[in-house]
Amino acid sequence: MSNALAKAKGFKKSKTGTYLSIGTTAFGALSVYKQAKKARSEHDMLKLADAVVSAAAIVTGLAILYRELKRLGDDDVLLG
Repeated sequence: MSNALAKAKGFKKSKTGTYLSIGTTAFGALSVYKQAKKARSEHDMLKLADAVVSAAAIVTGLAILYRELKRLGDDDVLLG
C-alpha cells in the first residue's frame, strides 16, 4: 500500500499531474465566472465579493502551478 501512496505522490509532482491540476483549476474558473455573473444580475454584493476572492485564489493557484512547471524544467513552447 505504501508503494501506491508513493506513486500517487510522485504523480502529483510530475508534469502530467501539474498539467492536470492546471486543467481542473481552470475548469473551476468557469464556475466562478457563472457565480459572478449571477451575483451581478441579482445585485448581490456579498456573492460578488465571494466570486472575486475565489477568482483571486484561482489566479494564485494557477501562478503556483505555472511556477511548478518551470521548476520541473518543462520544454513546452507555450511556457517560453
